[in-house]
Amino acid sequence: MIHTVQTVSARTIGLVIGVATVLTFHPGLAAAQAQPPRRMVFTEPSPLDFDDHEGYVSIFDGKTLDGWDGNPKFWRVEDGAIVGESTPERPSGNSYIVYRKLEAKDFTLKFEVKVEGSGGTGLQYRSRTGLPWLANIADNVTAFNGPVNLDWMMTGPQADFWPSRVYTGQFYSENTPMRILAWRGQVVEGFGERSKRLMGTIADRQALGDIVKQNEWNQYTVIARGGTFLHILNGQLMAVMIDDDPASSNNWSGQFGIEIEATTKVSVRNLWVKVLR
Repeated sequence: MIHTVQTVSARTIGLVIGVATVLTFHPGLAAAQAQPPRRMVFTEPSPLDFDDHEGYVSIFDGKTLDGWDGNPKFWRVEDGAIVGESTPERPSGNSYIVYRKLEAKDFTLKFEVKVEGSGGTGLQYRSRTGLPWLANIADNVTAFNGPVNLDWMMTGPQADFWPSRVYTGQFYSENTPMRILAWRGQVVEGFGERSKRLMGTIADRQALGDIVKQNEWNQYTVIARGGTFLHILNGQLMAVMIDDDPASSNNWSGQFGIEIEATTKVSVRNLWVKVLR
């Protein structure tokens, strides 16, 4: 028994000497052990800055329609904005102007929009032209302007903006059977046109309407990441759509465009996009 105790003591002494040696030859380790534990720090994101364009590219030069393609009967540049105008004397029906120089799937888009009159507009994204058009809309356009030019008709997701109605901020699928997928104030999860389910609410739909400015400029942000889409107006989240169907037209890569609908004057300016893919 005495021999065993002496052996353990020797091992213990050796261990102590070894630790002391490590600390002697690694003073940084000793210093680290002497430091008090770091306190967890929480931070806030940078303040909202709609004019922050770091990492963005402009898709409108403010002077010309370079890169944009639409019916010149309805679209022009005026006072630094793309303007679409439909009047009782010269009605447009559904009319679009398409940006041809860029396609994107995942991006953040910022722009300013103003609607004067009782009509509306929408910003098309991940959209395509040249596809067959829904019959009722095609008939409407034909009645105003003759045969439909499919190169000027867009199919795909839309960030709606119609100040005189409840649609502003919603997620709309243009020229597809899906139509309205997420109304203003809703978070919706779906699988293409087969199903959609309300997952939560953002705020009361009518109360969110107080955020919308008619006959004035509004700041609009659209975020698309994979099958998730966020529409933000004047700093307020308006609608969230999650489409889990990889074959859905919402999940295409596509072009940007602007719509004019009904009797109104639409102005859009300061279009900036940060493309991820």
